[in-house]
Amino acid sequence: MRLRALAKINLGLDILRKRDDGYHEVRMIMQTIQMYDVLDIHKTERPGISLCVNLPYIPSDERNLVYKAAKILMDEFGVNEGISIKLDKFIPVAAGMAGGSSDAAAAFVGVNRLFNLGLSEQELMERAVKVGADVPYCIMRGTALAEGIGEKLTRIPQVPKCYVLVGKPGVNVSTRLAYENLDLSDVGNHPDIDGMIEDIRNGDLYGMASRMGNVFEPGIIRRYPVIQEIKDLMEEGGALKALMSGSGPTVFGIFDDGGKMEAAAAMLRSSKLAKTVFATEVYNR
Repeated sequence: MRLRALAKINLGLDILRKRDDGYHEVRMIMQTIQMYDVLDIHKTERPGISLCVNLPYIPSDERNLVYKAAKILMDEFGVNEGISIKLDKFIPVAAGMAGGSSDAAAAFVGVNRLFNLGLSEQELMERAVKVGADVPYCIMRGTALAEGIGEKLTRIPQVPKCYVLVGKPGVNVSTRLAYENLDLSDVGNHPDIDGMIEDIRNGDLYGMASRMGNVFEPGIIRRYPVIQEIKDLMEEGGALKALMSGSGPTVFGIFDDGGKMEAAAAMLRSSKLAKTVFATEVYNR
């Protein structure tokens, strides 16, 4: 069985407060895009989980979210057969694009199908939150409002047709670092999440793009100014808006024209500001 684990971007990311349990209350508009890792999964006679990853610095044992996801289902349902998983990573690591979470989501879906466990999407999502807050969304895919710590999901209509240019500089940013550089009392502009949802419902790409925002941006850009340089280049190249995704450092630009996006991609590649440049579209269910 071969599965695609799709990357996500945050069209809007707002943080409301820090909770007593140490987690943060968020409101985000999540969107999957046509950029993905690939999981090849097959049954083995030998019990247990064998995981192989194409990147040597990514763990292939129980520290990997793919391994954790598969083990949760196999333990719960007493699966005696084993599985072999080959993970080919393409989504940049530590990039704010939920690559690891999406890989775990694909593992949940794959094990459910491979062993005919009969779990619904909702039942998979309920188990997925044990692995990470973004994993339930990565099972759902499409366009969604995420609230709570990211686990409360409401599907919203798909975004208007648009093109997405992705640029990741040669730095990595952990979610922990992003929160350490966030001062909620210093956030001047919170993204208008409700306004964005209304624009999406009305099919207004330009309105949606004008309201896009990410409260993590100022703190991370202060640390890595190259993020602002990539944003500026994309917008000079015709992006309606360029924004850092998630905890960064990846930047994405929203375009209303594929030709403009390809021209901006060429500019970005020649600038050498980004280590990864990928031109694609949004994914809609």
